[in-house]
Amino acid sequence: MNLPPIRRVVTGDDAQGVSSIVADGPSPAVRLVPERPGYRVTNLWCTQASPASVHAPDRIAEHQGVAPPPGGTVLRIIDFPPEPKDPQVLEQMLHATFGSMYRDAQHAPKPGEHPGMHRTATVDYALMLEGELVAIMDKGETTLRAGDVLIQRGTNHAWANRSGQAARVAFILVDGKAS
Repeated sequence: MNLPPIRRVVTGDDAQGVSSIVADGPSPAVRLVPERPGYRVTNLWCTQASPASVHAPDRIAEHQGVAPPPGGTVLRIIDFPPEPKDPQVLEQMLHATFGSMYRDAQHAPKPGEHPGMHRTATVDYALMLEGELVAIMDKGETTLRAGDVLIQRGTNHAWANRSGQAARVAFILVDGKAS
């Protein structure tokens, strides 16, 4: 059920302003959670400010956590394996995920909530690339399929893969603030 790795192609200009491909291959920032087989986060690029410098060096290998740098963005693709049927196993897997990768997310599910409920101070564009996921809110949920886009605006949410197949989502996170 594992999906193939992500190929990252990066362009740039040389000293004379001539464009070329400067990187072509796997991202240097792929993260796995051993306690959650099939779950893979591929961080691809981040910007440090807005407007972003088009000539900024590649700093994605240094990026930690879920949130983008202050005033910046982060692009990542996450592969979600199907959820286990046992709720205790799911809770253990999600606790391992948030504990080891996403310490900066506000992760405090209430009793009875999906154990993956969390919140970030970001505007996120979630583009379904493959498979399907359920986007869970405090009130309601919806199934997203390949080609769908969800705009996540700093709300409490979780993701559930109930399909029995792997799912892949591209996320663009933009640093935000609650007003």
